[in-house]
Amino acid sequence: MLLDATDGVEVVGEAADGVEAVDVVRRTRPDVVLMDIRMPRMDGIEATRRICADPGCHGARVLMLTTFDQDDLVFSALHAGASGFLLKETRPQDLLQAIEVVARGDALLAPGVTRRLIARFTELTPAAAPPAVPDLTGRERDVLAAVATGRSNREIGEDLHMGYGTVKTHVSHLLTKLGCRDRAQLVVFAYEHRITVPGERR
Repeated sequence: MLLDATDGVEVVGEAADGVEAVDVVRRTRPDVVLMDIRMPRMDGIEATRRICADPGCHGARVLMLTTFDQDDLVFSALHAGASGFLLKETRPQDLLQAIEVVARGDALLAPGVTRRLIARFTELTPAAAPPAVPDLTGRERDVLAAVATGRSNREIGEDLHMGYGTVKTHVSHLLTKLGCRDRAQLVVFAYEHRITVPGERR
């Protein structure tokens, strides 16, 4: 009801479980998929994995719903390709803003929540030598580390004394060079490759 009553937002489909969700996304090709984690037949993580890997669903960005304290499976959603997270008690206005943010792929949602999720994710990851990092310039590494803290392009520009357009260009180059779908995947890459660590501030 909230989404149907919002200008600029069209609900193109609904699903009762993960299997149906994948089918609906293939048929309707939405910009954003609002995905619950716990569902019958197929959970939201597996549904997200299939959607993000399916060329027929290209362009669909998945926004996960989580209770955070209970849904440890949310960490797996990062690898599945989720573009953002929302707590189930999110206020209606914040929900609408989150959908808009994910649709444009411009910034991570609720940086504080995202940092907590990533920190817990990395704590659960076995210690091992980080994978090799593709050749990045010093500036690209700085921007990637800043993205991993949940900062927006404007905040990164202020921190690194760079213009907004320059930051945006660096982020675009990082997405291409690292083969990442969006900023959420850049965050995962930065933590897995030890370019930044939980709790680090630049």
